[in-house]
Amino acid sequence: MSAQPSAAVSLNRSVMARQMLIARQKITPVRAIEQLAGLQAQVARPPYIGLWTRIDGFERADLTTALVKRTVVRGTAMRGTIHLLSARDYLAWRPALQPMLSLGLRSIFAETGDVDLIPVLSAARTHFAKAPCTFDALRSAMSQKFPAMNERMIGYAVRMRLPLVQVPTDATWGFPASADFAVAEQWLGRAIAAESDDVASLVMRYLAAFGPASVADAQTCSGLRGLRETFERLRPRLVVVPGPRRVELFDLPDAPRPTEEVEMPVRFLPEYDNLLLAYADRSRLVDDEHRSRLVTRNLQVPGTFLVDGRVAGIWKITRKRATATLTLDLFAPQPKKVRHALEAEGTALATFIEPDASTFEVTFTGP
Repeated sequence: MSAQPSAAVSLNRSVMARQMLIARQKITPVRAIEQLAGLQAQVARPPYIGLWTRIDGFERADLTTALVKRTVVRGTAMRGTIHLLSARDYLAWRPALQPMLSLGLRSIFAETGDVDLIPVLSAARTHFAKAPCTFDALRSAMSQKFPAMNERMIGYAVRMRLPLVQVPTDATWGFPASADFAVAEQWLGRAIAAESDDVASLVMRYLAAFGPASVADAQTCSGLRGLRETFERLRPRLVVVPGPRRVELFDLPDAPRPTEEVEMPVRFLPEYDNLLLAYADRSRLVDDEHRSRLVTRNLQVPGTFLVDGRVAGIWKITRKRATATLTLDLFAPQPKKVRHALEAEGTALATFIEPDASTFEVTFTGP
């Protein structure tokens, strides 16, 4: 059992239940992605691992099939980063997220305030509508059409302002390193509303996946600003529990909140897992002394593993000939029982990632 204060353990168990990390569930990838309020997909492989660690009997083809059938899409969403969302969530949430995406564009390219982007966005939409293409190809075409404009600004403006999704292929993890993009409405055959003020439903879904949580937590996860007003409107429909340092934590009345006595199995999380990016205060998940190891200088988020529901170290996998080696970098010493559990679960993970390897090894580094 964790040595953390009782309240912190209770918060931990609540999010573990909602993130399907106490026990793998029998659920489809589409429903799982909706329950998780999306999976960050900055890199193609991590969402597959994120679903493997949460779904009972998950196979790689299960997600690839959903992508090909267009019930799941990969596109820009929360925090201006690439996510996997169900098609229905993407269509519903994109308008509510657009102000945040537009603000992100202006924060990087302040000069966009003086530039008429409508012709650029119109030309980009027309270009993608002819056939899906990579952003390299798009930037090349747009720089010829608008030679006086900053090529990088054009590319980023299109990414932030035009609803686009990536086109899956038969690549190992569903997408090549440089994937083609398509206009979302054309790819899905459905229109996105021109405007939406449906931020409240997005907040409710966030709480279902990550609650109890504060206003600052929801803003950190979504990238949206000014959510205090939304939470106040929702207050009559929510319950409030005290959080660390007397911060108000909001939650759905009927959301699962297991008791702190519930035991947690060891679990492996992929790179960029939203669980580690969903809170301004991560004390329910990781000790403060280890937080700096969860984001590198170039903003990469490593794969991690959980012991008793808390981040206990970082993992990486390497392949040499027919041997796949999973290296676990421990933050602190672990008892023999936990190390054996990590070895068993780690071997299963290595087998999932490198199914054609003939030998699997799990090694430990750190204290």
